[in-house]
Amino acid sequence: MNAGPTLDELLDGLSEAETAPESMQQAVRELLGHMGEDAARDGLRRTPERVSKALRFLTSGYRMKVEELLNGAVYEASYDEMVIVKDIELFSLCEHHLLPFYGKAHVAYIPSGKLIGLSKIPRLVDMFARRLQIQERLTSQIAQTIEQMIAPRGVGVVVEARHFCMMMRGVEKQHSSAVTSAMLGAFRARQQTRDEFLSLIGQKANGF
Repeated sequence: MNAGPTLDELLDGLSEAETAPESMQQAVRELLGHMGEDAARDGLRRTPERVSKALRFLTSGYRMKVEELLNGAVYEASYDEMVIVKDIELFSLCEHHLLPFYGKAHVAYIPSGKLIGLSKIPRLVDMFARRLQIQERLTSQIAQTIEQMIAPRGVGVVVEARHFCMMMRGVEKQHSSAVTSAMLGAFRARQQTRDEFLSLIGQKANGF
């Protein structure tokens, strides 16, 4: 059974544009020293390079632009019913502790003459997730960007996530999760619209 590429192989395959500068690698060496480690020992010799590349990848959203991400995938259309892309996996870094949080985003909008290419919505989620974040801001950024892009009748975003800063330190609650929402336009003004969205993202279809 093919287990797929290792993390080292993925990081080694990053383009030169994603290669971290030496100053970043030196900062990791210094951090290891402050932790009481020897960055020159065998097991840690490549760690500054690996950590720097990983952080560059995990914060690549700073170097993305909405216009380039969309690449023209906004279409005129007469469709005016709710569009939902749910269970979008996301991984991000908490800006308070630089520890991961992970979960799923559910995104919906009601068009008003324009549609977004479906694959662009998960890419938009990734763009904002690949930054230092708090879950509340991440949720709002996704919703506000869609509103700015296509001026729909409404946008709804729900994010469910587990935070390592709660699981590994602090309260150390391994099974707790956080749920945040951003409701704009019709999703905020009309309870029926909001309830329909929440009902649909809670459904489990056969085969999915």
